[in-house]
Amino acid sequence: MTQPDLLKTDCSKCAALCCLVLAFDKGEDFAFDKNPCEPCRNLTGHSCSIHDRLLQEGFRGCVAYDCLGAGNRVIQEVFGGRSWRQDPMLMRVMMEAFSGMREVHKRIDLLRAAETLPLSDRDEQTRHGYLERLERHRWSGSELNEFEFGLALEIDVFFHGIKDYLPMSFFDQT
Repeated sequence: MTQPDLLKTDCSKCAALCCLVLAFDKGEDFAFDKNPCEPCRNLTGHSCSIHDRLLQEGFRGCVAYDCLGAGNRVIQEVFGGRSWRQDPMLMRVMMEAFSGMREVHKRIDLLRAAETLPLSDRDEQTRHGYLERLERHRWSGSELNEFEFGLALEIDVFFHGIKDYLPMSFFDQT
């Protein structure tokens, strides 16, 4: 049995974390301002009340955004399907976990993309090792909070070490 792709976003398994955590400014991509950690005014429960007409309503940024599966993984894996809507005390820790998981998933995406590079055997082994660690690990909220100051930095140093193999467009993914 194959593993599901961790980077596949499934909003039905999330609790609208992007609609809660992320901030945006009124402009070309968003019809109004929204502060971070404030539920979007278009949010009804865990669903967007204007999802089928986001473009027409001025929310091109919402259409373009992809959490790379971080939201559904946080809700399902870290919080066992619970939601900040049913338990408001979870709001802060879920927001922190979502931010951490987004960083984990960004690194997974970059490590997968690096598979196409002409890496040395040693660098390929290192890349593969990091990828396995990130994909197979069952994250806790505290581990996600620590990720950016530990393993994420290790992975970033790895990418810095192989920068000569990377095309400039590779950095557009970060």
